[in-house]
Amino acid sequence: MNVEIIWSNFLKQINQDLTSLSYKTWFAETKLYSLEDGKAVILVPMSIHKKHLADNYLELIIKTLEDVTGEEFDIEFLLPEEVQKQEVEERQPENLREDVFFSGLNPPPARNNLNPKYTFENFIVGSSNKFAQAAACSVAENPGKMYNPLFLYGNSGLGKTHLMHAIGNYIVEHSNKKVLYVTSDQFIDDFIGINKKDEKGTNFDSVNFFKNKYRNIDVLMIDDIQFLGRATQSQQEFFHTFTSLHDNNKQIIISSDRSPDDLKLLESRLKTRFCWGLTVNIDPPDFNLRKEILKKKISAGNIEQEIPDDVIEYIASNMGNDVRQLEGSITRLVAYSAIMGSSKIDLDLAIEALKDFISKGLYEKNDVHRIQKIVSEYFQISVDDIRSKKRNANIAFPRQIAMYLCRQLTDESFPKIGTEFGGKDHSTVMHSVEKIEQELKVNKDLVNIIEKLKKDIQ
Repeated sequence: MNVEIIWSNFLKQINQDLTSLSYKTWFAETKLYSLEDGKAVILVPMSIHKKHLADNYLELIIKTLEDVTGEEFDIEFLLPEEVQKQEVEERQPENLREDVFFSGLNPPPARNNLNPKYTFENFIVGSSNKFAQAAACSVAENPGKMYNPLFLYGNSGLGKTHLMHAIGNYIVEHSNKKVLYVTSDQFIDDFIGINKKDEKGTNFDSVNFFKNKYRNIDVLMIDDIQFLGRATQSQQEFFHTFTSLHDNNKQIIISSDRSPDDLKLLESRLKTRFCWGLTVNIDPPDFNLRKEILKKKISAGNIEQEIPDDVIEYIASNMGNDVRQLEGSITRLVAYSAIMGSSKIDLDLAIEALKDFISKGLYEKNDVHRIQKIVSEYFQISVDDIRSKKRNANIAFPRQIAMYLCRQLTDESFPKIGTEFGGKDHSTVMHSVEKIEQELKVNKDLVNIIEKLKKDIQ
């Protein structure tokens, strides 16, 4: 049997039985490895796929595979690395796509504090958030059954709130379940409202309103749980709310800017319960994902002027990891171009338009920038000079040294280093690195300079 043809037919058939989101999340990246001795071995990209497919789609997989082949098979899910360990497969499995865009779902109407703009369709997936996205999809498909609670944490602006709304919007779209999204501040305000007395001097109505709002629901999502740390009584009430919902298999989703263990101001019993389900960290987007976010912002904004790739790479290299800052840089760039009456957007315009953003140190952790700064100080020239197109010797030579050090001390590619140096071509960077390498073989003074700069940098 040709496993590729079989799996192609299998995927075509199963795609018709599932929503676009379910298919793309759980099946699009799978691969049939073998059909032998009554067993089908299916390769999946992550451990979460193994569990989710086995718990929710096993019968459908067996039936669909039987329809395609005419035979019934036992199913085994394996990760690529597991296949390698078993020495079953000689070649590496195909690279799994890092960037996924969902389509086919209409955003649900706004209710229960959900923002209909935040959906799985427009959440851009990369290596830094792929696991979090898959976990969110799993919870959206099976609220209360998979990973309860789901605890998302990471720095501000990485997509936690987006994923929470996407989960809620998907559940509302595909079920009759009651969903509530609130921030921890809103929870505190509602709890404080319990103490308000009515005309009869009682607070029964307030208490009933609070319990109905937070316990008579199927899915509770609380954003920025770290701010609950300053409200001791609210923590106690949230503990009881959490317990009531969890005991009744109601889904709880929580976000924070830090892991449960780092929430020092929260009660231990709360932190323990946060770890009952699945805790997922969202890492900052890498260079490629930042570029995709920018491209998505540009395409969604219907921007009339073309924004070339070198401008996108410049912004992705310099604007930091906060998605809001990345998107804001495009808005600023387009506005600056319109105000200045520029006929086109190019790298020079982008550098000028965004210099205030960059100079404020939104991405000071960038090693390339640090190298540029230290080399510039050593040779008593400005960072702007080292990034410029000037070719006089007192600038060109330090620039070559800086490029060499960037290649030696960072993991950045030649094209990205070139972007950091005012949009230089990757061949220019390669030439600079090679020139310094050759010079080091005969110039002891340069060897000492490089060693001095490396110590300062490190």
